[in-house]
Amino acid sequence: MLLFSILTAAVAPGISLLTYFYLKDRYDAEPIHMVIRVFLLGVLIVLPIMVLQRGLVLWLGDSPFLFSFGISAGVEELVKWFVLYHIIFNHTEFDEPYDGIVYAVAISLGFATVENVLYAVFQPATVGSLIIRALLPVSGHALFGVTMGYYLGKAKFAEKPKMLQFLILAAAVPLLEHGIYDWIMGSGSTYWAWFIVPLMIYLWIKGVRKMNRANAGSPFRMLGHEEEIKL
Repeated sequence: MLLFSILTAAVAPGISLLTYFYLKDRYDAEPIHMVIRVFLLGVLIVLPIMVLQRGLVLWLGDSPFLFSFGISAGVEELVKWFVLYHIIFNHTEFDEPYDGIVYAVAISLGFATVENVLYAVFQPATVGSLIIRALLPVSGHALFGVTMGYYLGKAKFAEKPKMLQFLILAAAVPLLEHGIYDWIMGSGSTYWAWFIVPLMIYLWIKGVRKMNRANAGSPFRMLGHEEEIKL
């Protein structure tokens, strides 16, 4: 029963955040089965990412800067980007800019949920530590996903010269955000909270703005407005 309670507490933040971002799609919500599939892709990429990261640590070492921006953030964000580009980017269900955010958040939270479960099972987890993880690493992965998905959505509906630019941004910007997050958390400083809290506030504000912009660019926006007028 205790293990079940711990697992439930570890899974709940990811499911709750995914529900929040899914319901923010104002005009044409994605099929739930597609969102679940992408979430499960996030679960499945955990093992290959762990293997890659372990191999890179053995090869290159684990200096704080290299680990934060290359081995941790670099591998995780590039693998997520690779999977989304090859499986979701050209899918027929990806038909408005906000869809990029939904799918990027889904794969990010699938990954973060497994990470959270592993932490809860193998570390001495307390209610306080799980709350902190919900507010920091799990939310962080979701917000890195918002950034990636926003630029994927821009790329999907851009002309070819701009499309490549947005695809690069979809990988580079969340990698940078994630690297800064990991750099702060791995710094060992007793004042880490003075840096991580402003970063998370910034990511949330920026994320909400990107969500609003993506919704505003939906081709279904005017259709919904016309239907309201008819009613």
